[in-house]
Amino acid sequence: MKKIIFLLFLFSTFTKAQNKEAIQVNMLLDNWHKAAADAKFDDYMNAMTFDAIYIGTDATENWNKSEFMKFAKPYFDKGKAWSFTALERHIYFSKDKKTAWFDELLDTQMKICRGSGVLVKRGNNWKIQHYVLSMTIPNDNSNEVINIKQIIENPLIEKLKK
Repeated sequence: MKKIIFLLFLFSTFTKAQNKEAIQVNMLLDNWHKAAADAKFDDYMNAMTFDAIYIGTDATENWNKSEFMKFAKPYFDKGKAWSFTALERHIYFSKDKKTAWFDELLDTQMKICRGSGVLVKRGNNWKIQHYVLSMTIPNDNSNEVINIKQIIENPLIEKLKK
């Protein structure tokens, strides 16, 4: 009986710690998206590690943090960058609770998009290390989208193959 009570205590402690971490990650991501909507450039960029990677929806958008800052700054300077609101989010943690990864569905000006990424814990704070933004395409419309994309992407495919 003592073993069962002890195991329940350990499970309860583990669950509370996991929930605390999930709450922190959710808050970071929600605040990060809000900082873009509110054009708070420093808040937005400070949520990312110094060596973060941001991958956008276009096949050519694969930026380190410095490159992404140069791309994003003019949007923030206009008073509103972009507005993403999480519709659904799943968060997962490494065993040592120092790395987390997630996927999310977002309500955006591009309709539903998918974000995914990796976060690392620096001291007591979580930071975004890697983020990928993708537009979703309904399966029934894939051929239409492929026809639109091929004009631009066929030459890019050939260039990347070289």
